[in-house]
Amino acid sequence: MRTALLAFCAITACTASADTPKTGSSHSGTAGGAIAADSMRDTPQAGATGAAKSKDPEPKIVRALYVNRWATQSRRRMAKLIAAADSTEINALVLDMKDEFGLNYNTQHAEFKANAGTATKANVAALIDTLKKHNILPIARIVVFKDSVTARVHPEWTIRKADGSIWRDKKGIAWVNPYHKELWEYNIGVAEELVKLGFGEVQFDYIRFPEPYPSLPKQVFPGSNNVSKPEALAEYLKEAKMRLNKLGVRSTADIFGLVTTVNGALEVGQDWEKISPNVDVVLPMVYPSHYPHGELGIPRPNAEPYKVIVTAISRAHERDKKLGITEAEHVRPWLQAFTLGKPEYGAEQLEAEKKAVYDSGYDGWVMWNPG
Repeated sequence: MRTALLAFCAITACTASADTPKTGSSHSGTAGGAIAADSMRDTPQAGATGAAKSKDPEPKIVRALYVNRWATQSRRRMAKLIAAADSTEINALVLDMKDEFGLNYNTQHAEFKANAGTATKANVAALIDTLKKHNILPIARIVVFKDSVTARVHPEWTIRKADGSIWRDKKGIAWVNPYHKELWEYNIGVAEELVKLGFGEVQFDYIRFPEPYPSLPKQVFPGSNNVSKPEALAEYLKEAKMRLNKLGVRSTADIFGLVTTVNGALEVGQDWEKISPNVDVVLPMVYPSHYPHGELGIPRPNAEPYKVIVTAISRAHERDKKLGITEAEHVRPWLQAFTLGKPEYGAEQLEAEKKAVYDSGYDGWVMWNPG
Protein backbone atom coordinates (compact mmCIF):
# COMPACT_ATOMS: atom_id res chain seq x y z
CA MET A 1 0.00 0.00 0.00
CA ARG A 2 2.90 2.36 0.74
CA THR A 3 4.27 1.67 -2.74
CA ALA A 4 0.91 2.58 -4.27
CA LEU A 5 0.77 5.80 -2.28
CA LEU A 6 4.25 6.82 -3.33
CA ALA A 7 3.44 6.15 -6.97
CA PHE A 8 0.18 8.04 -6.60
CA CYS A 9 1.83 11.10 -5.13
CA ALA A 10 4.71 11.04 -7.59
CA ILE A 11 2.50 11.11 -10.67
CA THR A 12 0.41 13.98 -9.35
CA ALA A 13 3.30 16.33 -10.07
CA CYS A 14 1.57 17.74 -13.13
CA THR A 15 2.09 20.91 -15.10
CA ALA A 16 -0.38 23.76 -14.90
CA SER A 17 -0.59 27.39 -15.93
CA ALA A 18 0.68 29.95 -13.45
CA ASP A 19 -1.93 32.17 -11.84
CA THR A 20 -0.29 34.61 -9.43
CA PRO A 21 -2.32 37.57 -8.13
CA LYS A 22 -0.96 40.94 -7.15
CA THR A 23 -1.69 40.11 -3.53
CA GLY A 24 0.62 37.09 -3.47
CA SER A 25 -1.70 34.08 -3.64
CA SER A 26 -1.95 31.78 -6.67
CA HIS A 27 -2.88 28.47 -8.17
CA SER A 28 0.68 27.61 -9.10
CA GLY A 29 3.93 26.48 -7.59
CA THR A 30 7.04 24.44 -8.08
CA ALA A 31 6.99 20.80 -7.11
CA GLY A 32 9.77 19.50 -4.94
CA GLY A 33 9.40 15.79 -5.64
CA ALA A 34 7.04 13.03 -4.61
CA ILE A 35 5.06 13.34 -1.40
CA ALA A 36 5.77 10.70 1.21
CA ALA A 37 3.37 7.80 1.61
CA ASP A 38 2.33 8.80 5.11
CA SER A 39 0.72 11.98 3.76
CA MET A 40 -2.59 10.16 3.21
CA ARG A 41 -4.52 8.11 5.70
CA ASP A 42 -5.78 4.71 4.66
CA THR A 43 -9.55 4.40 4.62
CA PRO A 44 -11.29 1.50 6.38
CA GLN A 45 -12.67 0.22 3.06
CA ALA A 46 -9.26 -0.05 1.41
CA GLY A 47 -8.23 -3.63 0.78
CA ALA A 48 -4.69 -4.95 0.57
CA THR A 49 -5.34 -6.14 -2.96
CA GLY A 50 -6.07 -2.63 -4.25
CA ALA A 51 -9.61 -3.51 -5.36
CA ALA A 52 -12.09 -0.70 -5.85
CA LYS A 53 -13.44 0.70 -2.59
CA SER A 54 -17.09 0.88 -1.72
CA LYS A 55 -17.69 4.62 -1.81
CA ASP A 56 -20.57 6.99 -2.40
CA PRO A 57 -20.53 7.82 -6.14
CA GLU A 58 -21.38 11.41 -5.22
CA PRO A 59 -19.71 11.86 -1.82
CA LYS A 60 -20.50 14.83 0.37
CA ILE A 61 -16.94 14.77 1.73
CA VAL A 62 -14.57 15.05 -1.23
CA ARG A 63 -10.84 14.35 -0.95
CA ALA A 64 -9.29 14.79 -4.34
CA LEU A 65 -6.21 15.34 -6.43
CA TYR A 66 -5.72 17.49 -9.50
CA VAL A 67 -5.00 15.73 -12.82
CA ASN A 68 -3.86 17.81 -15.78
CA ARG A 69 -4.78 17.47 -19.44
CA TRP A 70 -1.82 15.28 -20.35
CA ALA A 71 -2.34 12.83 -17.50
CA THR A 72 -6.01 12.40 -18.44
CA GLN A 73 -4.84 11.23 -21.86
CA SER A 74 -2.34 8.69 -20.52
CA ARG A 75 -3.68 5.19 -19.80
CA ARG A 76 -0.56 4.39 -17.79
CA ARG A 77 -0.77 7.42 -15.55
CA MET A 78 -4.51 7.13 -15.05
CA ALA A 79 -4.17 3.43 -14.20
CA LYS A 80 -1.64 4.29 -11.49
CA LEU A 81 -3.83 7.07 -10.13
CA ILE A 82 -6.87 4.82 -9.98
CA ALA A 83 -5.00 1.92 -8.42
CA ALA A 84 -3.57 4.17 -5.75
CA ALA A 85 -6.92 5.88 -5.07
CA ASP A 86 -8.44 2.44 -4.56
CA SER A 87 -6.22 2.02 -1.50
CA THR A 88 -6.27 5.54 -0.03
CA GLU A 89 -8.81 8.05 1.21
CA ILE A 90 -8.93 9.75 -2.21
CA ASN A 91 -12.45 9.53 -3.65
CA ALA A 92 -12.36 12.11 -6.46
CA LEU A 93 -10.14 13.46 -9.22
CA VAL A 94 -10.23 17.02 -10.57
CA LEU A 95 -9.68 16.63 -14.31
CA ASP A 96 -8.72 19.41 -16.72
CA MET A 97 -11.51 19.60 -19.29
CA LYS A 98 -11.00 23.20 -20.41
CA ASP A 99 -7.63 24.83 -19.84
CA GLU A 100 -5.25 27.29 -21.52
CA PHE A 101 -5.02 24.93 -24.51
CA GLY A 102 -8.77 24.85 -25.09
CA LEU A 103 -11.14 21.93 -24.60
CA ASN A 104 -9.89 18.52 -23.47
CA TYR A 105 -12.80 16.53 -24.87
CA ASN A 106 -14.45 16.16 -28.25
CA THR A 107 -17.45 18.43 -28.07
CA GLN A 108 -20.55 17.67 -30.11
CA HIS A 109 -21.57 21.33 -30.05
CA ALA A 110 -20.79 23.00 -33.39
CA GLU A 111 -20.14 26.44 -31.90
CA PHE A 112 -17.90 25.07 -29.15
CA LYS A 113 -15.68 23.29 -31.68
CA ALA A 114 -14.34 26.64 -32.88
CA ASN A 115 -12.91 27.26 -29.39
CA ALA A 116 -11.64 23.72 -28.85
CA GLY A 117 -8.00 24.42 -29.72
CA THR A 118 -5.62 22.09 -31.54
CA ALA A 119 -4.20 20.16 -28.57
CA THR A 120 -5.01 16.46 -28.23
CA LYS A 121 -8.18 15.49 -26.37
CA ALA A 122 -9.01 12.92 -23.70
CA ASN A 123 -11.24 9.91 -24.34
CA VAL A 124 -13.81 11.15 -21.86
CA ALA A 125 -16.33 8.31 -22.28
CA ALA A 126 -13.74 5.66 -21.41
CA LEU A 127 -12.27 7.80 -18.63
CA ILE A 128 -15.61 8.44 -16.93
CA ASP A 129 -16.64 4.82 -17.26
CA THR A 130 -13.45 3.63 -15.57
CA LEU A 131 -13.61 6.17 -12.76
CA LYS A 132 -17.22 5.34 -11.97
CA LYS A 133 -16.46 1.62 -11.85
CA HIS A 134 -13.96 2.46 -9.12
CA ASN A 135 -16.41 4.81 -7.36
CA ILE A 136 -14.17 7.81 -7.99
CA LEU A 137 -16.04 11.08 -8.46
CA PRO A 138 -15.00 12.78 -11.74
CA ILE A 139 -14.84 16.57 -11.32
CA ALA A 140 -14.50 18.74 -14.43
CA ARG A 141 -12.15 21.71 -14.06
CA ILE A 142 -13.01 24.57 -16.40
CA VAL A 143 -10.73 27.60 -16.79
CA VAL A 144 -13.12 30.48 -17.46
CA PHE A 145 -11.79 34.00 -17.97
CA LYS A 146 -8.11 33.39 -18.77
CA ASP A 147 -8.89 31.86 -22.14
CA SER A 148 -6.44 32.79 -24.88
CA VAL A 149 -7.91 30.24 -27.31
CA THR A 150 -11.36 31.82 -27.20
CA ALA A 151 -9.76 35.27 -27.27
CA ARG A 152 -8.12 34.39 -30.60
CA VAL A 153 -11.31 32.97 -32.07
CA HIS A 154 -13.56 35.72 -30.69
CA PRO A 155 -11.51 38.92 -30.37
CA GLU A 156 -14.79 40.77 -29.86
CA TRP A 157 -15.12 38.97 -26.52
CA THR A 158 -11.83 40.33 -25.11
CA ILE A 159 -10.86 42.98 -22.58
CA ARG A 160 -9.77 46.16 -24.36
CA LYS A 161 -7.43 49.09 -23.95
CA ALA A 162 -8.63 52.69 -24.03
CA ASP A 163 -7.84 52.91 -27.75
CA GLY A 164 -10.07 49.90 -28.47
CA SER A 165 -7.25 47.43 -29.13
CA ILE A 166 -6.95 44.13 -27.25
CA TRP A 167 -5.53 44.36 -23.72
CA ARG A 168 -2.81 41.84 -22.83
CA ASP A 169 -1.22 40.84 -19.54
CA LYS A 170 2.50 40.86 -18.70
CA LYS A 171 3.00 37.65 -20.66
CA GLY A 172 1.24 39.03 -23.71
CA ILE A 173 -1.85 36.89 -23.14
CA ALA A 174 -5.28 38.24 -24.06
CA TRP A 175 -8.08 37.70 -21.54
CA VAL A 176 -11.75 37.40 -22.32
CA ASN A 177 -14.18 39.91 -20.86
CA PRO A 178 -16.05 38.62 -17.76
CA TYR A 179 -18.98 40.92 -18.59
CA HIS A 180 -19.61 39.31 -21.98
CA LYS A 181 -22.79 37.24 -21.82
CA GLU A 182 -21.99 35.08 -24.87
CA LEU A 183 -18.83 34.05 -23.03
CA TRP A 184 -20.93 33.07 -20.01
CA GLU A 185 -23.15 30.97 -22.26
CA TYR A 186 -20.13 29.23 -23.77
CA ASN A 187 -18.55 28.26 -20.44
CA ILE A 188 -21.80 27.20 -18.80
CA GLY A 189 -22.71 25.32 -21.96
CA VAL A 190 -19.40 23.44 -21.81
CA ALA A 191 -20.13 22.61 -18.17
CA GLU A 192 -23.58 21.30 -19.04
CA GLU A 193 -22.19 19.16 -21.85
CA LEU A 194 -19.57 17.68 -19.51
CA VAL A 195 -22.23 16.83 -16.93
CA LYS A 196 -24.22 15.03 -19.62
CA LEU A 197 -21.05 13.09 -20.44
CA GLY A 198 -20.94 11.85 -16.85
CA PHE A 199 -19.07 14.36 -14.68
CA GLY A 200 -20.50 14.55 -11.17
CA GLU A 201 -19.30 18.03 -10.30
CA VAL A 202 -18.01 21.14 -12.10
CA GLN A 203 -15.17 23.29 -10.79
CA PHE A 204 -14.73 26.74 -12.31
CA ASP A 205 -11.20 28.18 -12.14
CA TYR A 206 -9.92 31.63 -13.09
CA ILE A 207 -13.15 33.14 -11.85
CA ARG A 208 -11.53 36.52 -11.76
CA PHE A 209 -10.33 39.55 -13.65
CA PRO A 210 -6.65 40.00 -14.55
CA GLU A 211 -4.49 42.03 -12.19
CA PRO A 212 -4.61 45.77 -13.02
CA TYR A 213 -0.86 46.35 -12.76
CA PRO A 214 0.04 50.07 -12.99
CA SER A 215 2.72 49.21 -15.56
CA LEU A 216 0.07 47.90 -17.95
CA PRO A 217 -2.55 49.85 -19.91
CA LYS A 218 -5.88 50.45 -18.25
CA GLN A 219 -8.39 47.65 -18.74
CA VAL A 220 -11.64 48.53 -20.49
CA PHE A 221 -14.65 46.20 -20.24
CA PRO A 222 -17.21 46.63 -23.00
CA GLY A 223 -20.72 46.02 -21.73
CA SER A 224 -19.89 46.52 -18.05
CA ASN A 225 -22.70 49.07 -17.63
CA ASN A 226 -21.32 50.22 -14.26
CA VAL A 227 -21.65 46.73 -12.77
CA SER A 228 -18.80 46.11 -10.31
CA LYS A 229 -16.29 43.31 -10.79
CA PRO A 230 -17.53 41.34 -7.73
CA GLU A 231 -21.13 41.65 -8.93
CA ALA A 232 -20.23 40.40 -12.41
CA LEU A 233 -18.46 37.32 -11.03
CA ALA A 234 -21.33 36.66 -8.63
CA GLU A 235 -23.92 36.87 -11.40
CA TYR A 236 -21.97 34.45 -13.58
CA LEU A 237 -21.68 31.94 -10.73
CA LYS A 238 -25.34 32.36 -9.81
CA GLU A 239 -26.39 31.52 -13.37
CA ALA A 240 -24.01 28.56 -13.54
CA LYS A 241 -25.20 27.17 -10.20
CA MET A 242 -28.85 27.41 -11.17
CA ARG A 243 -28.31 25.56 -14.44
CA LEU A 244 -25.96 22.89 -13.11
CA ASN A 245 -28.12 22.21 -10.07
CA LYS A 246 -30.99 21.48 -12.45
CA LEU A 247 -28.80 18.71 -13.87
CA GLY A 248 -28.23 17.33 -10.38
CA VAL A 249 -24.57 18.31 -9.84
CA ARG A 250 -22.63 20.74 -7.68
CA SER A 251 -21.24 23.98 -9.09
CA THR A 252 -17.98 25.03 -7.41
CA ALA A 253 -15.32 27.72 -7.81
CA ASP A 254 -11.64 28.22 -7.05
CA ILE A 255 -10.59 31.49 -5.42
CA PHE A 256 -7.42 33.00 -4.02
CA GLY A 257 -6.67 32.09 -0.41
CA LEU A 258 -6.49 35.69 0.72
CA VAL A 259 -10.17 36.14 -0.09
CA THR A 260 -11.02 34.31 3.15
CA THR A 261 -9.28 36.90 5.34
CA VAL A 262 -9.33 40.17 3.36
CA ASN A 263 -12.31 42.40 4.03
CA GLY A 264 -13.93 43.43 0.77
CA ALA A 265 -12.86 42.51 -2.72
CA LEU A 266 -9.43 41.87 -4.17
CA GLU A 267 -8.49 43.91 -7.23
CA VAL A 268 -9.27 40.86 -9.36
CA GLY A 269 -12.90 41.06 -8.22
CA GLN A 270 -13.04 38.12 -5.81
CA ASP A 271 -15.12 38.90 -2.71
CA TRP A 272 -16.13 36.21 -0.21
CA GLU A 273 -19.57 37.65 0.49
CA LYS A 274 -20.36 37.78 -3.23
CA ILE A 275 -18.95 34.43 -4.34
CA SER A 276 -19.76 32.11 -1.44
CA PRO A 277 -23.58 32.30 -1.64
CA ASN A 278 -23.49 31.58 -5.37
CA VAL A 279 -21.65 28.24 -5.36
CA ASP A 280 -22.29 24.84 -3.81
CA VAL A 281 -18.65 24.63 -2.74
CA VAL A 282 -15.97 27.31 -2.61
CA LEU A 283 -12.33 26.23 -2.94
CA PRO A 284 -9.85 28.75 -1.51
CA MET A 285 -6.25 28.15 -2.60
CA VAL A 286 -4.62 28.45 0.82
CA TYR A 287 -1.05 27.56 -0.15
CA PRO A 288 1.26 28.66 2.70
CA SER A 289 4.12 29.40 0.27
CA HIS A 290 2.01 32.05 -1.45
CA TYR A 291 1.34 34.18 1.62
CA PRO A 292 3.78 37.09 2.10
CA HIS A 293 6.01 37.09 5.17
CA GLY A 294 4.04 38.50 8.09
CA GLU A 295 0.64 37.84 6.52
CA LEU A 296 -1.95 36.62 9.06
CA GLY A 297 0.54 37.62 11.77
CA ILE A 298 2.82 34.72 10.81
CA PRO A 299 6.49 35.65 10.19
CA ARG A 300 7.16 32.76 7.75
CA PRO A 301 3.83 31.37 6.50
CA ASN A 302 5.43 28.62 4.41
CA ALA A 303 6.99 27.18 7.56
CA GLU A 304 3.66 27.18 9.42
CA PRO A 305 1.15 25.32 7.22
CA TYR A 306 -1.18 24.48 10.11
CA LYS A 307 -1.39 28.08 11.35
CA VAL A 308 -1.96 29.50 7.87
CA ILE A 309 -4.73 27.10 6.94
CA VAL A 310 -6.52 26.95 10.26
CA THR A 311 -6.58 30.77 10.32
CA ALA A 312 -7.77 31.11 6.72
CA ILE A 313 -10.39 28.36 6.77
CA SER A 314 -11.70 29.22 10.23
CA ARG A 315 -12.26 32.76 8.96
CA ALA A 316 -14.07 31.36 5.92
CA HIS A 317 -16.28 29.32 8.24
CA GLU A 318 -17.12 32.41 10.30
CA ARG A 319 -18.00 34.44 7.22
CA ASP A 320 -20.24 31.68 5.90
CA LYS A 321 -22.09 31.55 9.21
CA LYS A 322 -22.76 35.29 8.99
CA LEU A 323 -24.17 34.71 5.52
CA GLY A 324 -26.45 31.99 6.84
CA ILE A 325 -24.58 29.28 4.95
CA THR A 326 -24.55 26.16 7.12
CA GLU A 327 -23.80 23.32 4.66
CA ALA A 328 -21.25 21.01 6.26
CA GLU A 329 -18.85 20.90 3.31
CA HIS A 330 -19.40 24.30 1.71
CA VAL A 331 -15.66 25.05 1.94
CA ARG A 332 -13.14 22.63 0.44
CA PRO A 333 -9.64 24.14 0.35
CA TRP A 334 -6.85 23.49 -2.08
CA LEU A 335 -3.80 22.25 -0.15
CA GLN A 336 -0.15 22.69 -1.03
CA ALA A 337 1.36 19.38 -2.16
CA PHE A 338 4.48 20.94 -3.65
CA THR A 339 7.65 22.63 -2.44
CA LEU A 340 8.23 26.31 -3.13
CA GLY A 341 11.06 27.62 -0.97
CA LYS A 342 11.94 26.29 2.46
CA PRO A 343 11.00 23.98 4.08
CA GLU A 344 10.58 21.09 1.67
CA TYR A 345 7.00 19.84 1.79
CA GLY A 346 6.35 16.19 2.61
CA ALA A 347 4.22 14.00 4.84
CA GLU A 348 4.61 16.18 7.95
CA GLN A 349 3.43 19.34 6.18
CA LEU A 350 0.53 17.64 4.43
CA GLU A 351 -0.70 16.11 7.66
CA ALA A 352 -0.52 19.55 9.28
CA GLU A 353 -2.54 21.05 6.41
CA LYS A 354 -5.20 18.35 6.61
CA LYS A 355 -5.47 18.68 10.40
CA ALA A 356 -5.97 22.42 9.96
CA VAL A 357 -8.92 21.76 7.65
CA TYR A 358 -10.49 19.31 10.11
CA ASP A 359 -9.92 21.65 13.06
CA SER A 360 -11.61 24.45 11.09
CA GLY A 361 -14.83 22.44 10.82
CA TYR A 362 -14.50 20.80 7.39
CA ASP A 363 -13.46 17.36 6.15
CA GLY A 364 -12.80 17.77 2.42
CA TRP A 365 -9.81 19.06 0.50
CA VAL A 366 -8.02 18.92 -2.85
CA MET A 367 -4.24 18.58 -3.23
CA TRP A 368 -2.46 20.65 -5.85
CA ASN A 369 0.94 19.69 -7.23
CA PRO A 370 1.58 21.52 -10.52
CA GLY A 371 5.01 20.09 -11.22
